Amino acid sequence: MGKVTETGDATSLDIRAVMELLPHRYPMLMVDRVEHLEKDVSIRAIKAVSMNEPYFQGHFPGRPIMPGVLIIEALAQAAGVLAIESLGLRGSGKLVYFMGIENSKFRRPVEPGCLMVLDTQFVHRRATICKFSGTASVNGVTMAEAQFTAMVADPPA
Repeated sequence: MGKVTETGDATSLDIRAVMELLPHRYPMLMVDRVEHLEKDVSIRAIKAVSMNEPYFQGHFPGRPIMPGVLIIEALAQAAGVLAIESLGLRGSGKLVYFMGIENSKFRRPVEPGCLMVLDTQFVHRRATICKFSGTASVNGVTMAEAQFTAMVADPPA
């Protein structure tokens, strides 16, 4: 069982607790830990970007950078953890599906060896549809940002 630490209104989660909430597994699990989660508000998660990630072999040889779509995926996974915890869906089997991406901007490349900080906030929330705003940063420098929409649903039969 994963370690969940609660301090006042904030929660932190280790990798095992994250894996209890998200269906993703290596190599697609993009959230290594949650430093701060305030239900119904925001989440700060961490992705340790390692040279061992399989996409670095081809993106790009001699100058490895993390694909932008995977940076957005990492933000979306952090938002998935926020949604599951905020909506009280832990253990329900419900999934959070990507529906749309808006206003994405890639400011700087993310390289192996970085600790990427994923800050995501609710923008709007309904029963099954949530809109988020997120920023990925390294050492306090914004690397990418986007707004995205997700849907909470049952897994496929």
